[in-house]
Amino acid sequence: MGKIIGESFEAVRASTQLLGSRLQALASLSERHGSHQHWITRLTPAESEAIRRDHPAGDDGPLAGLTFAIKDNIDLTGVPTTAACPAYAYTPQRSATVVERLLNAGATPLGKSNLDQFATGLVGTRSPYGVCRNAIDPTRISGGSSAGSAVAVTLGEADFALGTDTAGSGRIPAAFHGLVGLKPSRGLLPTTGVVPACRSLDCITTFTHTVADAAQLLHTLAGPDDTDPMCRTLTPHMFPNPPTIGVPLDDQLAFASPQWGPQAFREACDRLGAIGCTVVPVDITPFVDAGALLYEGPWVAERAVAVGEFIAEHPDDVHPVTASIIANASRFDALATFRGFDALRAKGTAADAILREVDAIMVPTADRFPTVDEVLAEPVAVNTALGRFTNFMNLLDYAAIAVPVPPSTPSTLPFGITLFAGAGSDHALLELAARFRGESWRAARGYPLVLAGAHMDGLPLNHQIRSRGGRRLRTCRTASGYRLLALPGGPPERPALIADPESDASIEVELWDLPAQTIGSFLQQIPSPLGLGQVRLDDDREYVGFIGAAGCEEGAQDITGHGGWRHWLAAR
Repeated sequence: MGKIIGESFEAVRASTQLLGSRLQALASLSERHGSHQHWITRLTPAESEAIRRDHPAGDDGPLAGLTFAIKDNIDLTGVPTTAACPAYAYTPQRSATVVERLLNAGATPLGKSNLDQFATGLVGTRSPYGVCRNAIDPTRISGGSSAGSAVAVTLGEADFALGTDTAGSGRIPAAFHGLVGLKPSRGLLPTTGVVPACRSLDCITTFTHTVADAAQLLHTLAGPDDTDPMCRTLTPHMFPNPPTIGVPLDDQLAFASPQWGPQAFREACDRLGAIGCTVVPVDITPFVDAGALLYEGPWVAERAVAVGEFIAEHPDDVHPVTASIIANASRFDALATFRGFDALRAKGTAADAILREVDAIMVPTADRFPTVDEVLAEPVAVNTALGRFTNFMNLLDYAAIAVPVPPSTPSTLPFGITLFAGAGSDHALLELAARFRGESWRAARGYPLVLAGAHMDGLPLNHQIRSRGGRRLRTCRTASGYRLLALPGGPPERPALIADPESDASIEVELWDLPAQTIGSFLQQIPSPLGLGQVRLDDDREYVGFIGAAGCEEGAQDITGHGGWRHWLAAR
């Protein structure tokens, strides 16, 4: 057993001229790791390069030179999608929306990775393509259902990977491999071209070595998709500084072994305190109770909607554990379904009330790390136990990120925690996770930018920032010590925010997040007398924002008394 240390995107990025030799080396690496059984279809280097050449716009994209694995319930044009069931296989005519976005950003696919059949399981053992073994300790499970994706990244064969997460299928494998597993808010990433497990709950998830890389993938993958009725746009919200983080009561941490988990979770709590968070105990009973509904309630019938007819027609071609789970759908009629919805609303109301008392909650991603033999002996019981801290999050419409806790010794098995909060908290969770991991916040988010005028949401120049992937994080105010001017000329009219130590005014502004690769082209459109400078907000943090350059007051109207650009526009 040994640690496999991965590197960030920037450390491994290859030029397209060098990509061919790198693909050859990665193919050889995959052959040496064949006993882990983590691939279903491994493309040849020539096949990978051919797909990249079909997307020439990506040659200069933000992911150019990077490679990725695709969970084999996500479509890649011309490559069979099996969902880990050979009899179910079909060859798609177009890639899933998220895959297409990665290709257009320059990333190169390596193939389709192994999974728990039909994305049903948290163990990685339910596949006719073989038990997917952990990349660090092959006697342990890889975690599922996105098993092969996590293994490929951990073994260094892929720079990042796509998975799906309905009940923890992205977070559990991340925890068991020391990876970052981002499970975004439901609907933030489109699922067109994905074989559904529970369509109303399914999320695309990513596996990376750093929070910064997870943030970059979120920028690339998120966005509206008219072909996906589940896709939605959410207003991001940020946490206050310092944030208050809830953790389970001590008697709710039922670790299966005192040698794995308890000490690491205590260290994670200490780490939160060290970065300035306020850590408070919370009762997680309503969350766990809600999670139990996923398989004990009518949501199992949604799995039958996706593949139940196929299973009925091909009973001998389906993994017996998978078939037995989905067969439970017959227990639920329409009355039971509505009773389940009522039960979830009741438990969700109690859970949301607890979450409103804190900014986010931290839990162990898993409280046990089973061996393959333990899972094969008790496949359902062990799987059920693994979902204790994961099953509820999509049911209750939360965003989550799983991050590793630094090992205490080189031989320590990976242990991970999950931070979660309400829908739309994705960027806030990324910031918190980056601080937890000791990563730069700017690297984790992109480029935070303070806007005070015509570029704000819904105003005439907002298209310049939205077209470059900009996302509004929140409306806020500057600290005191600023004035706001209306510059001469237009349309559109433009403001200038200027620092004035003698002013006691606070100005309403918006904080946006702009992908680092697009900031240059955006700044080229900003005319003088505006420039960039540090703007201090009322939470005492400083961000880059547009400020008036020296001499901008000539001919300008002082509108500080209105308190913000929108208020001045409304007053006119």
